[in-house]
Amino acid sequence: MNETQNMRRIYVFDTTLRDGEQSPGCTMNLRDKLLVAEHLEALRVDVIEAGFAIASPGDFESVKAIGGVVKNAAVASLCRALPKDIECAWEAVRGAAHPRIHTFIATSPIHMEFKLKMTPDEVCEQAVAMVKYARNLCGDVEFSLEDCSRSERPFIYRVVEGVIAAGATTVNIPDTVGYAVPEQFGQLIADIRQHVPNIAQARLSVHCHNDLGLAVANSLAAVHAGADQVECTVNGIGERAGNTALEEVVMALRTRRDFYRAETNIDTAKIYATSRCVINVTGSKIQANKAIVGENAFAHEAGIHQHGVMANPLTYEIMTPESIGLPRNKMVLGKHSGRHAFETRLEELGFHMEATRINELFAKFKDLADRKKTVSDADLEALAHGVQTMIAERVKLDRFNVTASNAITPVSTIRLVRDGKLIEQVAASDGPINASFKAINQLLGLKVALETFQLNAITGGTDAQCEATVRVRDGARVFHGRGISTDVIEASILAYLQALNVLLDEGARA
Repeated sequence: MNETQNMRRIYVFDTTLRDGEQSPGCTMNLRDKLLVAEHLEALRVDVIEAGFAIASPGDFESVKAIGGVVKNAAVASLCRALPKDIECAWEAVRGAAHPRIHTFIATSPIHMEFKLKMTPDEVCEQAVAMVKYARNLCGDVEFSLEDCSRSERPFIYRVVEGVIAAGATTVNIPDTVGYAVPEQFGQLIADIRQHVPNIAQARLSVHCHNDLGLAVANSLAAVHAGADQVECTVNGIGERAGNTALEEVVMALRTRRDFYRAETNIDTAKIYATSRCVINVTGSKIQANKAIVGENAFAHEAGIHQHGVMANPLTYEIMTPESIGLPRNKMVLGKHSGRHAFETRLEELGFHMEATRINELFAKFKDLADRKKTVSDADLEALAHGVQTMIAERVKLDRFNVTASNAITPVSTIRLVRDGKLIEQVAASDGPINASFKAINQLLGLKVALETFQLNAITGGTDAQCEATVRVRDGARVFHGRGISTDVIEASILAYLQALNVLLDEGARA
Protein backbone atom coordinates (compact mmCIF):
# COMPACT_ATOMS: atom_id res chain seq x y z
CA MET A 1 0.00 0.00 0.00
CA ASN A 2 1.24 3.50 -0.85
CA GLU A 3 2.68 5.13 2.28
CA THR A 4 0.73 8.35 1.69
CA GLN A 5 -2.63 6.62 1.51
CA ASN A 6 -4.96 7.23 4.46
CA MET A 7 -2.68 10.00 5.75
CA ARG A 8 -4.48 12.76 7.62
CA ARG A 9 -3.47 16.34 6.90
CA ILE A 10 -2.43 18.23 10.04
CA TYR A 11 -2.44 22.02 9.82
CA VAL A 12 0.37 23.96 11.50
CA PHE A 13 -0.65 27.20 13.21
CA ASP A 14 2.43 29.16 14.24
CA THR A 15 2.13 31.69 17.05
CA THR A 16 5.81 32.61 17.46
CA LEU A 17 4.98 36.24 16.68
CA ARG A 18 2.17 36.41 19.23
CA ASP A 19 2.42 33.89 22.06
CA GLY A 20 6.14 33.39 21.47
CA GLU A 21 6.80 37.10 21.82
CA GLN A 22 5.13 37.02 25.24
CA SER A 23 8.11 35.04 26.51
CA PRO A 24 10.14 37.33 28.82
CA GLY A 25 12.89 39.01 26.82
CA CYS A 26 11.57 37.88 23.41
CA THR A 27 10.07 41.20 22.33
CA MET A 28 10.55 41.76 18.60
CA ASN A 29 10.41 44.97 16.59
CA LEU A 30 8.69 45.20 13.21
CA ARG A 31 11.82 44.37 11.24
CA ASP A 32 12.35 41.26 13.34
CA LYS A 33 8.74 40.15 12.91
CA LEU A 34 8.82 40.59 9.15
CA LEU A 35 12.00 38.53 8.97
CA VAL A 36 10.49 35.74 11.06
CA ALA A 37 7.32 35.87 8.96
CA GLU A 38 9.43 35.48 5.82
CA HIS A 39 11.01 32.34 7.29
CA LEU A 40 7.63 30.97 8.40
CA GLU A 41 6.26 31.48 4.90
CA ALA A 42 9.24 29.58 3.44
CA LEU A 43 8.69 26.87 6.05
CA ARG A 44 5.13 26.54 4.68
CA VAL A 45 3.20 26.92 7.91
CA ASP A 46 -0.55 27.09 7.30
CA VAL A 47 -1.38 29.97 9.66
CA ILE A 48 0.77 32.77 11.07
CA GLU A 49 -0.68 34.40 14.16
CA ALA A 50 0.91 37.80 13.72
CA GLY A 51 -0.09 39.40 17.00
CA PHE A 52 -2.83 40.77 19.26
CA ALA A 53 -3.90 43.81 17.25
CA ILE A 54 -5.71 45.71 19.99
CA ALA A 55 -2.88 45.27 22.51
CA SER A 56 -0.97 48.31 21.24
CA PRO A 57 -0.54 50.50 18.15
CA GLY A 58 2.74 48.67 17.52
CA ASP A 59 1.01 45.29 17.54
CA PHE A 60 -1.67 46.58 15.17
CA GLU A 61 0.92 47.87 12.71
CA SER A 62 2.92 44.64 12.91
CA VAL A 63 -0.12 42.49 12.16
CA LYS A 64 -1.09 44.75 9.27
CA ALA A 65 2.45 44.79 7.83
CA ILE A 66 2.80 41.01 8.05
CA GLY A 67 -0.58 40.59 6.38
CA GLY A 68 0.71 42.74 3.55
CA VAL A 69 3.74 40.57 2.77
CA VAL A 70 2.59 37.00 3.50
CA LYS A 71 1.00 35.46 0.41
CA ASN A 72 0.44 31.75 1.09
CA ALA A 73 -0.24 31.31 4.80
CA ALA A 74 -3.34 32.63 6.53
CA VAL A 75 -2.55 35.64 8.76
CA ALA A 76 -4.44 35.78 12.05
CA SER A 77 -4.87 38.31 14.82
CA LEU A 78 -5.92 37.24 18.29
CA CYS A 79 -8.75 39.16 19.96
CA ARG A 80 -11.05 38.84 22.93
CA ALA A 81 -14.68 38.00 22.29
CA LEU A 82 -15.63 41.68 22.31
CA PRO A 83 -16.91 43.81 19.38
CA LYS A 84 -14.15 46.42 19.66
CA ASP A 85 -11.41 43.76 19.77
CA ILE A 86 -12.87 41.92 16.79
CA GLU A 87 -13.19 45.11 14.75
CA CYS A 88 -9.55 46.00 15.48
CA ALA A 89 -8.37 42.51 14.53
CA TRP A 90 -10.30 42.70 11.26
CA GLU A 91 -8.84 46.10 10.38
CA ALA A 92 -5.36 44.67 10.95
CA VAL A 93 -5.78 41.50 8.84
CA ARG A 94 -8.29 42.54 6.20
CA GLY A 95 -5.52 43.35 3.69
CA ALA A 96 -3.98 39.88 3.98
CA ALA A 97 -4.30 37.38 1.15
CA HIS A 98 -5.89 34.93 3.61
CA PRO A 99 -7.14 36.79 6.72
CA ARG A 100 -8.29 35.05 9.89
CA ILE A 101 -9.88 36.39 13.06
CA HIS A 102 -8.98 34.38 16.16
CA THR A 103 -11.26 35.20 19.08
CA PHE A 104 -11.50 33.62 22.53
CA ILE A 105 -13.21 33.53 25.90
CA ALA A 106 -12.46 31.49 29.03
CA THR A 107 -14.66 28.47 29.79
CA SER A 108 -13.23 26.98 32.99
CA PRO A 109 -15.19 27.46 36.25
CA ILE A 110 -12.30 29.28 37.93
CA HIS A 111 -11.87 31.73 35.03
CA MET A 112 -15.58 32.37 34.61
CA GLU A 113 -16.09 33.04 38.32
CA PHE A 114 -12.98 35.02 39.23
CA LYS A 115 -11.75 36.61 36.00
CA LEU A 116 -14.84 37.10 33.85
CA LYS A 117 -17.39 37.22 36.68
CA MET A 118 -19.90 35.68 34.27
CA THR A 119 -22.21 32.69 34.45
CA PRO A 120 -21.75 29.76 32.05
CA ASP A 121 -24.91 30.80 30.18
CA GLU A 122 -23.54 34.32 29.72
CA VAL A 123 -20.19 32.99 28.48
CA CYS A 124 -21.83 30.67 25.97
CA GLU A 125 -24.11 33.42 24.69
CA GLN A 126 -21.21 35.84 24.28
CA ALA A 127 -19.05 33.24 22.52
CA VAL A 128 -21.78 32.48 19.98
CA ALA A 129 -22.68 36.14 19.44
CA MET A 130 -19.08 37.22 18.91
CA VAL A 131 -18.33 34.39 16.47
CA LYS A 132 -21.37 35.50 14.45
CA TYR A 133 -20.11 39.08 14.61
CA ALA A 134 -16.62 38.06 13.45
CA ARG A 135 -17.98 35.81 10.70
CA ASN A 136 -19.92 38.74 9.24
CA LEU A 137 -16.55 40.46 8.77
CA CYS A 138 -14.26 37.57 7.85
CA GLY A 139 -14.86 34.20 6.23
CA ASP A 140 -12.23 32.45 8.36
CA VAL A 141 -12.92 32.60 12.10
CA GLU A 142 -11.19 30.59 14.81
CA PHE A 143 -12.63 30.35 18.31
CA SER A 144 -10.67 29.28 21.41
CA LEU A 145 -12.06 28.06 24.71
CA GLU A 146 -9.44 29.50 27.04
CA ASP A 147 -8.39 27.11 29.85
CA CYS A 148 -10.38 24.35 28.15
CA SER A 149 -8.37 21.55 29.76
CA ARG A 150 -9.83 22.61 33.13
CA SER A 151 -13.36 23.13 31.80
CA GLU A 152 -16.32 20.82 32.34
CA ARG A 153 -17.13 18.39 29.53
CA PRO A 154 -20.85 19.15 29.02
CA PHE A 155 -20.10 22.88 28.87
CA ILE A 156 -17.26 22.32 26.41
CA TYR A 157 -19.56 20.37 24.09
CA ARG A 158 -22.22 23.06 24.33
CA VAL A 159 -19.85 25.93 23.51
CA VAL A 160 -18.10 24.07 20.68
CA GLU A 161 -21.39 23.12 19.06
CA GLY A 162 -22.69 26.67 19.45
CA VAL A 163 -19.70 28.47 17.92
CA ILE A 164 -19.53 26.05 14.99
CA ALA A 165 -23.21 26.66 14.30
CA ALA A 166 -22.43 30.41 14.50
CA GLY A 167 -19.78 30.08 11.77
CA ALA A 168 -16.45 29.19 13.40
CA THR A 169 -14.27 27.41 10.84
CA THR A 170 -11.73 26.29 13.46
CA VAL A 171 -12.33 25.51 17.14
CA ASN A 172 -9.28 25.52 19.37
CA ILE A 173 -8.92 23.50 22.58
CA PRO A 174 -6.14 25.12 24.64
CA ASP A 175 -4.28 23.72 27.62
CA THR A 176 -3.72 27.30 28.67
CA VAL A 177 -1.91 26.66 31.95
CA GLY A 178 -0.07 23.47 30.94
CA TYR A 179 -2.14 21.33 33.32
CA ALA A 180 -3.08 18.44 31.04
CA VAL A 181 -1.37 15.06 30.70
CA PRO A 182 -1.35 13.18 27.38
CA GLU A 183 -3.81 10.41 28.23
CA GLN A 184 -6.42 12.85 29.54
CA PHE A 185 -5.87 15.43 26.83
CA GLY A 186 -6.12 12.87 24.07
CA GLN A 187 -9.33 11.58 25.63
CA LEU A 188 -10.72 15.13 25.74
CA ILE A 189 -10.22 15.47 21.98
CA ALA A 190 -11.80 12.06 21.38
CA ASP A 191 -14.78 12.98 23.58
CA ILE A 192 -15.32 16.25 21.71
CA ARG A 193 -15.23 14.32 18.44
CA GLN A 194 -17.83 11.92 19.82
CA HIS A 195 -20.22 14.29 21.60
CA VAL A 196 -20.37 17.40 19.37
CA PRO A 197 -22.75 16.59 16.50
CA ASN A 198 -21.49 19.28 14.09
CA ILE A 199 -17.75 18.85 14.81
CA ALA A 200 -17.07 17.75 11.22
CA GLN A 201 -17.98 21.24 10.04
CA ALA A 202 -14.85 22.82 11.57
CA ARG A 203 -11.20 22.01 12.13
CA LEU A 204 -10.38 20.90 15.66
CA SER A 205 -7.23 22.58 16.94
CA VAL A 206 -5.06 22.32 20.07
CA HIS A 207 -2.80 24.84 21.79
CA CYS A 208 -0.64 23.45 24.61
CA HIS A 209 1.68 25.08 27.12
CA ASN A 210 4.75 23.45 28.57
CA ASP A 211 4.46 24.09 32.32
CA LEU A 212 4.86 20.37 33.07
CA GLY A 213 7.11 19.73 30.07
CA LEU A 214 4.23 17.96 28.27
CA ALA A 215 3.21 20.42 25.54
CA VAL A 216 4.56 18.34 22.65
CA ALA A 217 3.33 15.07 24.16
CA ASN A 218 -0.14 16.53 24.71
CA SER A 219 -0.28 17.90 21.16
CA LEU A 220 0.74 14.55 19.68
CA ALA A 221 -1.82 12.73 21.84
CA ALA A 222 -4.43 15.16 20.51
CA VAL A 223 -3.41 14.48 16.90
CA HIS A 224 -3.64 10.75 17.55
CA ALA A 225 -7.14 11.29 18.97
CA GLY A 226 -8.33 13.30 15.96
CA ALA A 227 -7.12 16.92 16.19
CA ASP A 228 -6.67 18.59 12.79
CA GLN A 229 -4.46 21.55 13.73
CA VAL A 230 -1.56 22.06 16.14
CA GLU A 231 -0.68 25.52 17.44
CA CYS A 232 3.01 25.93 18.20
CA THR A 233 6.06 28.18 18.22
CA VAL A 234 9.55 27.89 16.78
CA ASN A 235 11.93 26.56 19.45
CA GLY A 236 8.94 26.27 21.80
CA ILE A 237 9.24 29.88 23.01
CA GLY A 238 6.29 31.42 24.82
CA GLU A 239 5.07 32.75 28.12
CA ARG A 240 6.09 30.92 31.29
CA ALA A 241 7.64 27.57 30.28
CA GLY A 242 6.79 28.04 26.62
CA ASN A 243 4.58 26.44 24.00
CA THR A 244 4.52 23.31 21.89
CA ALA A 245 7.74 23.31 19.82
CA LEU A 246 6.92 23.38 16.11
CA GLU A 247 10.04 21.48 15.09
CA GLU A 248 9.41 18.67 17.58
CA VAL A 249 5.80 18.06 16.58
CA VAL A 250 6.54 18.25 12.86
CA MET A 251 9.51 15.88 13.01
CA ALA A 252 7.67 13.47 15.32
CA LEU A 253 4.84 13.22 12.80
CA ARG A 254 7.31 12.85 9.94
CA THR A 255 9.51 10.27 11.66
CA ARG A 256 6.62 8.26 13.14
CA ARG A 257 4.12 8.52 10.32
CA ASP A 258 3.71 4.76 10.69
CA PHE A 259 2.07 5.42 14.06
CA TYR A 260 0.29 8.74 13.63
CA ARG A 261 -0.74 8.25 9.98
CA ALA A 262 -0.63 12.03 9.68
CA GLU A 263 1.52 14.58 7.86
CA THR A 264 2.01 18.33 7.63
CA ASN A 265 2.83 20.59 4.70
CA ILE A 266 6.02 21.83 6.38
CA ASP A 267 9.24 22.00 4.34
CA THR A 268 11.37 20.40 7.05
CA ALA A 269 14.60 21.39 5.30
CA LYS A 270 13.83 24.97 6.39
CA ILE A 271 13.50 24.11 10.09
CA TYR A 272 17.10 24.77 11.11
CA ALA A 273 17.31 28.15 9.35
CA THR A 274 13.99 29.24 10.89
CA SER A 275 15.14 28.16 14.34
CA ARG A 276 18.36 30.14 14.00
CA CYS A 277 16.43 33.18 12.78
CA VAL A 278 14.21 33.16 15.87
CA ILE A 279 17.23 32.71 18.15
CA ASN A 280 18.95 35.67 16.57
CA VAL A 281 16.06 38.14 16.57
CA THR A 282 14.94 37.31 20.11
CA GLY A 283 18.34 36.67 21.70
CA SER A 284 16.70 33.62 23.32
CA LYS A 285 19.18 30.75 23.27
CA ILE A 286 18.26 27.07 23.31
CA GLN A 287 20.01 24.35 25.28
CA ALA A 288 22.57 22.21 23.46
CA ASN A 289 20.52 19.05 23.96
CA LYS A 290 17.30 20.60 22.62
CA ALA A 291 15.50 18.07 20.43
CA ILE A 292 15.81 18.54 16.65
CA VAL A 293 17.61 21.90 16.54
CA GLY A 294 20.00 21.80 19.52
CA GLU A 295 23.74 21.87 18.94
CA ASN A 296 24.05 18.26 20.11
CA ALA A 297 20.95 16.90 18.37
CA PHE A 298 23.07 15.08 15.77
CA ALA A 299 26.34 14.87 17.72
CA HIS A 300 27.84 11.54 18.75
CA GLU A 301 30.66 11.40 21.31
CA ALA A 302 30.47 7.88 22.73
CA GLY A 303 32.79 5.54 20.84
CA ILE A 304 30.18 2.84 20.34
CA HIS A 305 27.76 5.42 18.92
CA GLN A 306 30.39 6.86 16.59
CA HIS A 307 31.28 3.40 15.29
CA GLY A 308 27.63 2.56 14.69
CA VAL A 309 26.86 5.84 12.89
CA MET A 310 29.90 5.46 10.65
CA ALA A 311 28.82 1.92 9.74
CA ASN A 312 25.19 2.95 9.18
CA PRO A 313 23.67 6.28 10.34
CA LEU A 314 20.36 4.55 11.10
CA THR A 315 21.97 2.74 14.04
CA TYR A 316 21.71 5.87 16.18
CA GLU A 317 19.95 8.49 14.03
CA ILE A 318 16.21 8.22 13.52
CA MET A 319 16.26 11.24 11.20
CA THR A 320 18.99 12.84 9.13
CA PRO A 321 20.58 16.26 9.66
CA GLU A 322 19.69 17.01 6.04
CA SER A 323 15.99 16.55 6.82
CA ILE A 324 16.00 19.74 8.93
CA GLY A 325 18.43 21.63 6.69
CA LEU A 326 21.84 20.59 8.02
CA PRO A 327 23.85 19.10 5.12
CA ARG A 328 26.52 16.58 6.14
CA ASN A 329 28.91 17.45 3.34
CA LYS A 330 30.07 20.94 4.17
CA MET A 331 32.12 22.93 1.69
CA VAL A 332 35.13 24.57 3.29
CA LEU A 333 35.05 28.29 2.63
CA GLY A 334 38.14 30.45 2.87
CA LYS A 335 39.68 33.57 1.41
CA HIS A 336 40.13 31.89 -1.98
CA SER A 337 36.50 30.80 -2.25
CA GLY A 338 34.53 32.28 -5.12
CA ARG A 339 31.19 34.00 -5.13
CA HIS A 340 29.39 30.98 -6.62
CA ALA A 341 30.48 28.66 -3.79
CA PHE A 342 29.59 31.37 -1.31
CA GLU A 343 26.06 31.88 -2.68
CA THR A 344 25.49 28.12 -2.96
CA ARG A 345 26.36 27.67 0.70
CA LEU A 346 24.08 30.54 1.69
CA GLU A 347 21.15 28.90 -0.10
CA GLU A 348 21.89 25.54 1.54
CA LEU A 349 21.74 27.26 4.91
CA GLY A 350 18.34 28.74 4.05
CA PHE A 351 19.30 32.35 3.24
CA HIS A 352 17.77 34.08 0.24
CA MET A 353 18.79 37.71 -0.15
CA GLU A 354 18.69 40.51 -2.65
CA ALA A 355 21.84 41.16 -4.70
CA THR A 356 22.79 44.24 -2.66
CA ARG A 357 22.65 42.29 0.59
CA ILE A 358 24.69 39.45 -0.94
CA ASN A 359 27.32 41.91 -2.11
CA GLU A 360 27.65 43.36 1.37
CA LEU A 361 27.74 39.93 2.96
CA PHE A 362 30.38 38.69 0.51
CA ALA A 363 32.60 41.66 1.42
CA LYS A 364 32.19 40.84 5.13
CA PHE A 365 32.93 37.19 4.40
CA LYS A 366 36.18 38.09 2.60
CA ASP A 367 37.20 40.34 5.48
CA LEU A 368 36.59 37.52 7.97
CA ALA A 369 38.38 34.97 5.76
CA ASP A 370 41.46 37.19 5.81
CA ARG A 371 41.52 36.85 9.59
CA LYS A 372 40.63 33.13 9.75
CA LYS A 373 41.95 30.13 7.86
CA THR A 374 38.46 28.78 7.18
CA VAL A 375 34.95 30.14 7.65
CA SER A 376 32.53 27.65 9.20
CA ASP A 377 28.80 27.36 8.67
CA ALA A 378 28.28 28.90 12.10
CA ASP A 379 30.49 31.85 11.11
CA LEU A 380 28.58 32.29 7.87
CA GLU A 381 25.20 32.08 9.62
CA ALA A 382 26.29 34.74 12.08
CA LEU A 383 27.36 37.07 9.28
CA ALA A 384 24.22 36.38 7.26
CA HIS A 385 21.83 37.04 10.14
CA GLY A 386 23.66 40.28 10.87
CA VAL A 387 23.18 41.50 7.30
CA GLN A 388 19.65 40.11 6.97
CA THR A 389 18.41 41.90 10.09
CA MET A 390 20.26 45.11 9.29
CA ILE A 391 18.67 48.32 10.54
CA ALA A 392 19.29 51.94 9.69
CA GLU A 393 22.59 52.87 11.36
CA ARG A 394 21.89 56.28 12.85
CA VAL A 395 25.12 55.92 14.81
CA LYS A 396 28.08 53.84 13.74
CA LEU A 397 31.29 52.76 15.42
CA ASP A 398 34.35 54.48 13.99
CA ARG A 399 36.94 53.20 16.47
CA PHE A 400 37.47 52.32 20.09
CA ASN A 401 40.42 52.17 22.44
CA VAL A 402 40.38 50.36 25.76
CA THR A 403 42.90 50.39 28.59
CA ALA A 404 42.36 47.72 31.21
CA SER A 405 44.24 45.66 33.76
CA ASN A 406 43.75 44.31 37.26
CA ALA A 407 45.74 47.23 38.66
CA ILE A 408 43.87 50.25 37.22
CA THR A 409 40.29 51.28 36.54
CA PRO A 410 39.39 50.33 32.96
CA VAL A 411 38.97 53.25 30.58
CA SER A 412 37.31 53.21 27.14
CA THR A 413 37.49 55.83 24.42
CA ILE A 414 34.67 55.50 21.90
CA ARG A 415 34.43 57.41 18.62
CA LEU A 416 31.13 57.22 16.73
CA VAL A 417 29.82 58.62 13.46
CA ARG A 418 26.49 60.41 13.86
CA ASP A 419 24.90 62.50 11.11
CA GLY A 420 28.19 62.42 9.23
CA LYS A 421 30.14 63.87 12.16
CA LEU A 422 32.68 62.24 14.44
CA ILE A 423 31.87 62.36 18.15
CA GLU A 424 34.13 60.99 20.89
CA GLN A 425 33.83 60.26 24.60
CA VAL A 426 36.02 58.78 27.30
CA ALA A 427 34.54 56.89 30.27
CA ALA A 428 35.81 54.75 33.13
CA SER A 429 34.00 51.89 34.84
CA ASP A 430 34.56 48.55 36.56
CA GLY A 431 35.25 46.72 33.27
CA PRO A 432 36.24 47.56 29.69
CA ILE A 433 32.81 46.65 28.29
CA ASN A 434 30.95 48.60 30.98
CA ALA A 435 33.22 51.57 30.30
CA SER A 436 32.46 51.33 26.58
CA PHE A 437 28.71 51.22 27.17
CA LYS A 438 28.95 54.15 29.56
CA ALA A 439 30.85 56.22 26.98
CA ILE A 440 28.23 55.44 24.32
CA ASN A 441 25.38 56.47 26.65
CA GLN A 442 27.11 59.76 27.39
CA LEU A 443 27.71 60.42 23.69
CA LEU A 444 24.09 59.80 22.77
CA GLY A 445 22.52 61.34 25.86
CA LEU A 446 20.66 58.15 26.68
CA LYS A 447 19.69 56.63 30.00
CA VAL A 448 18.91 53.02 29.22
CA ALA A 449 19.15 49.97 31.46
CA LEU A 450 21.16 46.96 30.34
CA GLU A 451 18.92 43.99 31.18
CA THR A 452 20.95 41.10 29.76
CA PHE A 453 24.38 40.68 28.22
CA GLN A 454 25.79 37.43 26.83
CA LEU A 455 29.00 36.42 25.09
CA ASN A 456 29.32 33.19 23.12
CA ALA A 457 32.04 31.73 20.93
CA ILE A 458 30.44 30.86 17.59
CA THR A 459 33.11 28.28 16.77
CA GLY A 460 36.08 26.72 18.55
CA GLY A 461 39.70 27.78 18.39
CA THR A 462 41.60 30.92 19.26
CA ASP A 463 40.40 32.63 16.07
CA ALA A 464 36.72 32.02 16.83
CA GLN A 465 34.17 34.72 16.19
CA CYS A 466 32.48 36.03 19.29
CA GLU A 467 28.75 36.67 19.35
CA ALA A 468 27.53 39.29 21.81
CA THR A 469 23.82 39.73 22.53
CA VAL A 470 22.29 42.47 24.65
CA ARG A 471 18.84 43.52 25.76
CA VAL A 472 18.34 47.13 26.87
CA ARG A 473 15.29 48.78 28.36
CA ASP A 474 14.11 52.33 27.77
CA GLY A 475 11.07 52.74 29.97
CA ALA A 476 8.48 50.20 28.84
CA ARG A 477 10.31 49.43 25.60
CA VAL A 478 12.88 46.67 25.18
CA PHE A 479 15.45 46.47 22.39
CA HIS A 480 17.74 43.64 21.32
CA GLY A 481 21.17 43.92 19.79
CA ARG A 482 23.63 41.44 18.39
CA GLY A 483 27.27 41.91 17.39
CA ILE A 484 29.80 39.64 15.74
CA SER A 485 33.58 40.02 15.80
CA THR A 486 36.76 38.11 16.52
CA ASP A 487 37.27 40.69 19.31
CA VAL A 488 34.95 40.33 22.33
CA ILE A 489 34.94 44.04 23.15
CA GLU A 490 34.17 45.04 19.57
CA ALA A 491 31.38 42.44 19.38
CA SER A 492 29.91 43.85 22.60
CA ILE A 493 30.04 47.44 21.36
CA LEU A 494 28.44 46.45 18.04
CA ALA A 495 25.63 44.61 19.83
CA TYR A 496 24.97 47.59 22.11
CA LEU A 497 24.96 50.00 19.17
CA GLN A 498 22.55 47.80 17.22
CA ALA A 499 20.05 47.88 20.10
CA LEU A 500 20.43 51.64 20.43
CA ASN A 501 20.04 52.14 16.68
CA VAL A 502 16.66 50.41 16.85
CA LEU A 503 15.72 52.68 19.75
CA LEU A 504 16.85 55.80 17.88
CA ASP A 505 15.17 54.71 14.66
CA GLU A 506 11.84 54.09 16.38
CA GLY A 507 12.14 57.45 18.11
CA ALA A 508 12.79 59.20 14.79
CA ARG A 509 9.76 57.56 13.17
CA ALA A 510 7.41 58.18 16.11
